[in-house]
Amino acid sequence: MSARPFPVWLALIVAVFCGAGIALQSRINGELGRRLGDGFTAAAISFGSGLVILTVALAVSPAGRRGLSRVRMALVTRDLRWWYVCGGAAGAFLVLSQGLVAAALGVALFTVSVVAGQTVSGLVLDRIGIGPGGRRPLTPARVIGAIIALAAVVWAVSAQFGGSVPVWMMILPLLAGLGLGWQQAVNGQVRARAESALTATVINFAVGTVVLVVLMLVHWAFAGLPKPLPTELYLYLGGAIGCVFIAAAAVLVRVTGVLLLGLATVAGQLVAALLLDLLLPTSGSEVAFSTVGGTALALVAVATASMRWGGRSVSRAR
Repeated sequence: MSARPFPVWLALIVAVFCGAGIALQSRINGELGRRLGDGFTAAAISFGSGLVILTVALAVSPAGRRGLSRVRMALVTRDLRWWYVCGGAAGAFLVLSQGLVAAALGVALFTVSVVAGQTVSGLVLDRIGIGPGGRRPLTPARVIGAIIALAAVVWAVSAQFGGSVPVWMMILPLLAGLGLGWQQAVNGQVRARAESALTATVINFAVGTVVLVVLMLVHWAFAGLPKPLPTELYLYLGGAIGCVFIAAAAVLVRVTGVLLLGLATVAGQLVAALLLDLLLPTSGSEVAFSTVGGTALALVAVATASMRWGGRSVSRAR
């Protein structure tokens, strides 16, 4: 039995920072999509730039290249199902939804939709054992933590409900959140077979880039070319940020499980969304008390879900 690379508490801290990266990426990609007038192109640029970075890293990493051979052999022998390497499609959908609606919804509203889907998928995927850690029971701590997390995100954005934002625009990030949990689970499986987080991340970005480039070209054919590329360099950092949190999630999911990883990233997303709204507001609106309270409640949800009840660890695979 292999030892965990680090304890659960440290994995949760890293996962919180990963969630912050998702919120920051949402802000960047949403702004890029707004500047271009084309969320499809913004998403393709984000994923494509990440793939370039990872390709360079793979070229100088013998362990990463060996990982590709292991994954190819696992696919040939059917030790790894083909759809496990398609996690990048879910990542592509998340980035696409960022480019299409994040600027219109704002980071907070976008986050609540992603979080709702992510929490539900984490519960389901842990129960059926899609992640590399195997099946994880629906213990009281996990279920209560998930309920608290959903309550937290609803409270965090309650002041914004009933505004001018169309409800249908929240469907895309909701579906993206469902896919995010699945992406973390299958990328963890790929990482386990490859014995390399870099390999799993490269495969994720390669699949996602192909999907997004095809969608971008189809969109161009019907809607025409986007506006000229903006000159601000920070608008092209979304792919680099994605490289970090996708690689980290592929490692962490084996330690935490899909649900606990999702709840920790939820906390990070809400904290980062709060800081972005405070320090870099896009609409000039003040941060409501409900946003601050909901963010604090999300941290309580993570602590609750990671508790041991009756002396049994909720993070042990069955």
